Amino acid sequence: MSVPVDSRTRAVRSPAPVPWVVMYHSVGDCSDDPYRITVTPDRLDRQLGWLRRRGLRGVSVAELLAARARGEDQGLVGLTFDDGYADFVDAALPVLRRHDCGATLFVLPGRLGGENTWDPLGPRKPLLTADGVRRAAAQGVEIGSHGLTHLDLTRADDVTLKTETVESKLALAEVTGAPVAGFCYPYGTVDRRAADAVREAGYGYACAIDPGPLTGPHALPRVHLGQRDTALRLLLKYKLHRLRRRPVEGV
Repeated sequence: MSVPVDSRTRAVRSPAPVPWVVMYHSVGDCSDDPYRITVTPDRLDRQLGWLRRRGLRGVSVAELLAARARGEDQGLVGLTFDDGYADFVDAALPVLRRHDCGATLFVLPGRLGGENTWDPLGPRKPLLTADGVRRAAAQGVEIGSHGLTHLDLTRADDVTLKTETVESKLALAEVTGAPVAGFCYPYGTVDRRAADAVREAGYGYACAIDPGPLTGPHALPRVHLGQRDTALRLLLKYKLHRLRRRPVEGV
């Protein structure tokens, strides 16, 4: 006997787990690394190998979200590299190719060829030039914006907020000759005002670290992976992520 269904009610489904997106920065020597933003090429190789042995493959965030929209994101992990360090091309790209992985590189078009002067404790690390960004893009890496100059957008005035989001998008499109779909909030900090500015600037998605109550494609959380993340820590981070459920729709 069938059970009548009130037409005013709707089936409520639990939200699918938010896509797993991991965050890297520099790939190289980590002997002087006060902010723990660096992994050695060997450690990156081991971490990507760990993913692949478990049937997981790293891809760009744009590819991950497109696959998710088709219901085909099973086994995909978003790989992101913040700040656009020069070592990405020579140290990270060969490891990514070895494991058949894609990635998103978030760069600062207002600091191309400069250094990470926003880190007061150093060490100073060179950033990619425009040519380096184009070399990464030519290898299939998605290029996204990290703002123009690495400012905390939650503390920016209206003019600065628009400049950091709109102008960086235009500048990167000029460098690469391709549209820019993704944004990454400097320092990972985001509030609704910053998220609204990023969406209004025309970005399809934006990555934070822990966006708090904000949800959706313009407030994607990420998990930091560093030099200390061996197999056990990777497993714990992966399992904890899968327990975290956030709605896809939102800001």
